[in-house]
Amino acid sequence: MAARSARSSSAVEKRPATTVDPHEEPSAEWGWHGGFPVGTRVAGWVGALSVFAMLIGNHEGHTEDLWLIFLGAGMVAALIWDQVRRRTSWRN
Repeated sequence: MAARSARSSSAVEKRPATTVDPHEEPSAEWGWHGGFPVGTRVAGWVGALSVFAMLIGNHEGHTEDLWLIFLGAGMVAALIWDQVRRRTSWRN
């Protein structure tokens, strides 16, 4: 039998849906298995806005404010990075 050589192709290879291994994806046994990409992003933005909303309050020191600002800014930066990564993921 002749050995097949690897060649580059512009076509995307997709694996058939019937080859899901239940050991790798346990939810394949009982039905749908996937993620919630839009729900995850919406929850991230709601979480970031709620962190910034916690700045309103009776804080006597500003240590809490600094932590909330850094945490909220980190969440916003991660969400923006994720959006840019998703938008340019097909470019290499």
